[in-house]
Amino acid sequence: MSHQQRAVALAAVFVAGAFAPALASAGEVSLSGEGIVTYSPDSARLRFTANAEHNEPAKASQQVHKMMEQWRKGIRTLQSQLDDYSDAELNLYTRNLPIQEKGQKQEQVAVASQTVSFTISDLALLNPLLEEAQKLGLQYHLGTNQFFHSEEQTLQQKALGLAIADAKAQCNFVAKQLDKSCGDVVTINVSNGQRPSPMMMSSARASEGSVSAVGPQEISAMVNATFELD
Repeated sequence: MSHQQRAVALAAVFVAGAFAPALASAGEVSLSGEGIVTYSPDSARLRFTANAEHNEPAKASQQVHKMMEQWRKGIRTLQSQLDDYSDAELNLYTRNLPIQEKGQKQEQVAVASQTVSFTISDLALLNPLLEEAQKLGLQYHLGTNQFFHSEEQTLQQKALGLAIADAKAQCNFVAKQLDKSCGDVVTINVSNGQRPSPMMMSSARASEGSVSAVGPQEISAMVNATFELD
């Protein structure tokens, strides 16, 4: 083979190599699939705090101690249904009172607080517990992140299954348009998420803080997958 013939052959090999990735990628399709499962929460994580302020630390502590005794007495018949129940230890600290006038001496007040936390697996207990907390002046906040489903892992798996099925259905559609068939998965990335809807409150009893219904929540899953086209 002459020098010129060898140069032509090498050039042909180089050109074929340059087009190889393009030919490989032409036999693949990348797309995203999403799965969403809507559910109604059946459990909640609750947290209540008793607070008291007084010039004397001992008096502030006594007030909180009294509130906690009343709380325990008020929920006595329900406590066996409260999971992971915990009475946090008493916290005592001081805070500076705002200065009202220029030149006024900085004053402090003692603050005592104690927190109760637990989980309920029956939302019928929610309003009785809220009513007891409101009666004693315990502080709390209700948000969508406090409500969950006892079989959340199963719901996440269901959402993921729907996302994978969605991705495969799209792959089958694309392949059919190209007179091909959807083949094996080359790569796949999975992400899970939760998209809660706002909690619904009873307008008639909003001033009392009773909950009439908890809004539905969603668990979503998304996959980014690359399939071979056969």
